[in-house]
Amino acid sequence: QLQLVESGGGLVQPGGSTRLSCTASGFSLEAYAIGWFRQGPGKEREGVSCISSWGESIYYADSVKGRFTISRDNAERTVYLQMNSLKYEDTAVYYCAAVQFKPVQAMCRMSGGMTYWGKGTLVTVSS
Repeated sequence: QLQLVESGGGLVQPGGSTRLSCTASGFSLEAYAIGWFRQGPGKEREGVSCISSWGESIYYADSVKGRFTISRDNAERTVYLQMNSLKYEDTAVYYCAAVQFKPVQAMCRMSGGMTYWGKGTLVTVSS
């Protein structure tokens, strides 16, 4: 089975933090760039952060710069998204996706053409 599975979603207070995980099974994670995307209520899907195969290139959307940090542990087949200083507008279903041989900026700014998608995890920011 070729699969990406997200975890870590839930209810978080404004200003709070949480860490999302994206774990691969059935394929070699290190061969793929990984991106985090989100879709909030009534909004289009947008790229949040993307990371190259070995972490040498990273992209963040302007809306999350300074607040979110992406990292990966290929040995554990997992990519993380640390989310700090959460805002109401961060409420969304967060998805991870994998693709090969694409620059992370292009990958994150245009979410089409991904090879694998996870099913998503809901992050709700509410007091």
